[in-house]
Amino acid sequence: MTVWDLIDETPPRVLRGHRWPVYALGWSPDGKLLASSGWDNAIRLWDPISRACVEKQRDPDNPDNSFFRMAWSPDGQRLASGTYRHGVLVWEVTARSQRWVGRQLTTLIRCVAWSPDGTLLVGGGEDDHVYLWDASDGALRRRLAGHQGFVTSVAWSSDGTRLASSGSGQGQGGSGEVLVWDVRRGERLQTFAEYPGRVLTLDWSSRGELMVSGDSAGMLRWWDVQRGECVRVDQGAVQSLRISPDGRRLASCGDDGAINVWDLESGERLRTLRRDRPYERLNITGVKGLTEAEIATLRALGAIEEVTLPL
Repeated sequence: MTVWDLIDETPPRVLRGHRWPVYALGWSPDGKLLASSGWDNAIRLWDPISRACVEKQRDPDNPDNSFFRMAWSPDGQRLASGTYRHGVLVWEVTARSQRWVGRQLTTLIRCVAWSPDGTLLVGGGEDDHVYLWDASDGALRRRLAGHQGFVTSVAWSSDGTRLASSGSGQGQGGSGEVLVWDVRRGERLQTFAEYPGRVLTLDWSSRGELMVSGDSAGMLRWWDVQRGECVRVDQGAVQSLRISPDGRRLASCGDDGAINVWDLESGERLRTLRRDRPYERLNITGVKGLTEAEIATLRALGAIEEVTLPL
């Protein structure tokens, strides 16, 4: 994992410890800890300054359980994660103990999010449903039906009265779908227009009626929630995205190894962050004896080839 400082622009810090791919990351509300989940069946807590792993959590009942997306509670005391072995797990971070386990379900939970006041936890299931738990004891409060495929992401409005969820749609290719719910009544308020590409991630801005979603077709879409309309589209690899707490910037990343930072209001791309690849900035101009496939591989790993234009 790599941590960038966007203010001081110091060299990126690399955190090493997971033995398999990292699935999700999450900053604690005070910014002092970074949580990561991976396919090595562990959630790790990191001190981003010292780069040390200060805590490692596993599912005590299922040591081979893998973890999906995580979420910190607003007070920073609890950490929730969706699991491969069904249900959600919630830990008391300071006490280093398990708070409760949501095992009522028989479906994989891909994503979780806390309500702004910390009283509810929402999760998106692979069975096409959105689940709401009481955060104090793990009691299941609501089961929202409406998606046509597995739920990929969930996000709360800043006042906690509405919830947005994205899904994959029907069929192997799927089509994007974003739903908005009235949490108190458990009713669907809006269904945003379907479009090609599964919606993989979304976030709700704390400033006004704006959401951003990213899909498998590599498109970022800005949504006016009040009107239920897409107001801006931009292209770029998207696997995950997050709006800054002040609602001014958007960060998105994909499987191209880069993080793009955007101005949320204008949609302008401000900068691109990328770790140096194995052959970053290696000039291979005029190198002999390489096949086209080898040259393409070197370019993908950061090498550059200068092109001379005819006079």
